[in-house]
This record gives sequence, C-alpha cells and structure tokens, in this order.
Amino acid sequence: MEKKKTPRLKEKYINEIIPAMMKEFGYKNKMQVPRLVKIVVNMGVGEAITDIKIMDKAQEELAAITGQHPVLCRAKKAISNFKIREGQPIGCKVTLRRNIMYEFLDRFMNIALPRIRDFRGVSNKSFDENGSYNLGIREQTIFPEIEYDRIPRLQGMNITIISNSKTVKESLGFLRLLGMPFQQ
Repeated sequence: MEKKKTPRLKEKYINEIIPAMMKEFGYKNKMQVPRLVKIVVNMGVGEAITDIKIMDKAQEELAAITGQHPVLCRAKKAISNFKIREGQPIGCKVTLRRNIMYEFLDRFMNIALPRIRDFRGVSNKSFDENGSYNLGIREQTIFPEIEYDRIPRLQGMNITIISNSKTVKESLGFLRLLGMPFQQ
C-alpha cells in the first residue's frame, strides 16, 4: 500500500512554523504551539426558500470547492418577516479537519485570495476572543474549481479558521506564519 503524501502546508507547519513560534513566544515545549483544529465553510442560501434547486446547486459548488459533501442547515425557528418556516433548508456547511483542512487552506491562501479584484490583504481585526479567524467572501468565483459560465448566481460564503491558540496575538502570529496575506 502506498503511503499518503503529507500536505505542503502541514510540512511547513512542522518544519518552519513550530520552531519560529517557539522562538517568538518563548514556548518551552512544541505542544504549546498553536495548531489548526478545523475550518468551517458556511454558505447561507436565503433564496432556497422559493426554489430548492438553488440549494442543490449551492451544495454542489461547496462540495467542489472543499472536496467534501456539505451538510444541509435547516431553520431552527419560524420567522414570519423572512417567510421562513421551522425545518426549512436555509444554508449548507462543511467542517474540514486533518489533511483536507491543510489542503483547502493552502489553495485558499495561495490561489483563491489573489484572484479577488483589487485585493490588498485580509483584515487583521476579524478574530474573536478565542483566537478563531472569520472571513467573508462575496462570490464563489474566486475558486478555480467553479466554472463561471455554469453558475446561475453569485453566492457568498463565510470561512472560519479555528486554532487552539489562547490569545488573539498568538493566533495572528500563527496565521501570518502560515502565509495568510494580512493588510499592512
């Protein structure tokens, strides 16, 4: 049996980022260094209320982007102002872990982000108190897996990068070393 190849970003983490973080933050043990836990890619599809085919297409696109089948998210409560009933499908999400997570993050940072028009870097203020990073994207066409001619409509998504870092400063340094292009 052939052994699976380690993702490029994971090798970079093991060989370069762990020693750099230990030096920068004064960690005594390499197990103290922050690491990626998971990446959650979420697509809210409000128009699926009127046409369920839009939700099917969104799931298909999210599966092509992430390489994993998305889970359908349903409304928890009925909201009459938005014409939503309880249990109606309103979005889809994918939780990436292990090697798939590293592959997706590598493709996202090095291929998809530079394809955004007038891209000057991502905000460095989108961290929550746990050190998780949230990023919103307006259209799915920045990913090379999506064919522009075959999409019925532009669809945004939210990407959450969750690490086990204790502070925002650690998380910012960690993502910067991984290669996330932050604004100057």
